[in-house]
Amino acid sequence: MSNVADVIAKRLHNAGCRYAFGIPGGEVLALMEALDRVGIRVILAKHENCAGFIGEGVHHFDGAPVILIATIGPGIANAVNVIANATQDRVPMIALTGCVTDADQHSYTHQVFDHVAMVTPVTKAAFRVSKDSAATLADKAVAIATEGRPGAVLLDVPVDVQKLKFTASEQLSRAPCAPMQPAPHCLEKARRWLAESVRPLVIAGVDVLNQGGEQSVADFCNRFNAPLITSYKAKGVLPEDEMLALGGAGLSPKCDKLMQPLLEKTDLIILAGYDPIEMRTGWRNPWPMEKRVIEFSAVSNLHYMHQAEMNFVGDVASGLNALSEGVSPRKTWSDGEPSFVRLALYKSHNFNEEWGPAAVIDTCRENMPRETVASVDSGAHRILLSQMWPCYEPRALLQSTALCTMGCAVPLAIGRKLAEPERPVIAFVGDAGMEMFLGELATLRDLKLAVPIVVFVDESLGLIELKQRNTGMHNLAVDFDGTDFPAVAKALGGEGVWCRDRASLQKALKAAQKRDTYTVIAAVIGEKAYDGRL
Repeated sequence: MSNVADVIAKRLHNAGCRYAFGIPGGEVLALMEALDRVGIRVILAKHENCAGFIGEGVHHFDGAPVILIATIGPGIANAVNVIANATQDRVPMIALTGCVTDADQHSYTHQVFDHVAMVTPVTKAAFRVSKDSAATLADKAVAIATEGRPGAVLLDVPVDVQKLKFTASEQLSRAPCAPMQPAPHCLEKARRWLAESVRPLVIAGVDVLNQGGEQSVADFCNRFNAPLITSYKAKGVLPEDEMLALGGAGLSPKCDKLMQPLLEKTDLIILAGYDPIEMRTGWRNPWPMEKRVIEFSAVSNLHYMHQAEMNFVGDVASGLNALSEGVSPRKTWSDGEPSFVRLALYKSHNFNEEWGPAAVIDTCRENMPRETVASVDSGAHRILLSQMWPCYEPRALLQSTALCTMGCAVPLAIGRKLAEPERPVIAFVGDAGMEMFLGELATLRDLKLAVPIVVFVDESLGLIELKQRNTGMHNLAVDFDGTDFPAVAKALGGEGVWCRDRASLQKALKAAQKRDTYTVIAAVIGEKAYDGRL
């Protein structure tokens, strides 16, 4: 007969989960054992925040919900950042933690607070599990975490409940929702707009990835010769060496100034799973109310970052397919404006500089295989890299784009490499972000994963320092002494090297790809390296 922990573990295994990440504590041991019994590998991280990001790295390969394990009190408190990130960045996550018994919660105070109350504002749902509710809540947690716009759900299981025999019926999981396309009478006007358009433009976002509609978007753009702008999460929906792909947008004012004039010149904007949570204020109401805009989204618009005259809620791919039925393609963009924008974007990045952050990115892209998956941390380097790094397939660039938290790049790379060891994976991180979670280098060592980690060394919080100068503020709490990252890497079981030019970086990348351990490549770019680039 199963116990409560077994029931939860079986449901997560049925959802496709094969890994769980976290840090043990007495209150989650029974949950961990149950996960292990059903074939879910439990892996130790060095911090709960990183554990969640490692899980996300795996998710971007297998599509299954992330399982994050955090013990009572300080464990779950450490995990709040990555739980919030999962909800904002639309990553399905089940956070498992333990709590004291019902009998103890009102008279015992050591490490005790209300986990559910703490995480409720940053989750889609949070539940305290009882003996008889285990099957229902496990199934409900998976459904809530994965459907609509995905996010985090907490299951807080009292330590005594975990081991109780589960005597209630282990009900069947609820059947998944089937994709639906809009009713034909609702599409008549939209089809007419598409048929009349000679300058269509598509903006795609993370809903497309989460619904598996990437190919439908690519096919639609190619059929109707519609250029594609994506959020950073949706980069690669259309391979970015194709002429219709204009790349990612949202964080770089410099690039947005080149892209956004297309919004004025287009006669039809089609929003394909576009979620503006990734975008900065320059993308608030970016087109006039009279503009013809058709939106296909996973959930209804409650964000008010933009509005569209026609809104279809549901499956994005089915909506696009229905829109295109019976509409014949026509010649579009006869003035070639999207091609001019694409060329201007390329020239703006200064790919050919002798040395600097753009040279680092360019050298890495040239010396890593086409199928490489990259992860990038938050900071000035991320804004530049998100524009410069071409993606040739979806989920080829992993980052925190909605919460924009630091400390995510290395654990994301760990998870992605763990899930698919044959895939080349590279991580990009600023020196401040690297210092935040150096402990995960030990996780890379323990898992024996060969990942190059490129550190942009400027001994400053470059983006914040730039904002201080641009707003007339004085330099405050943004500069720090340098760390010998190669020495740290060697101390933690990896290899490390300093680079100060393209030739040394190229040599380091080639060597890193031949090693059976990770390599920290410290690329010294110097202070104020991002001036005029963002």
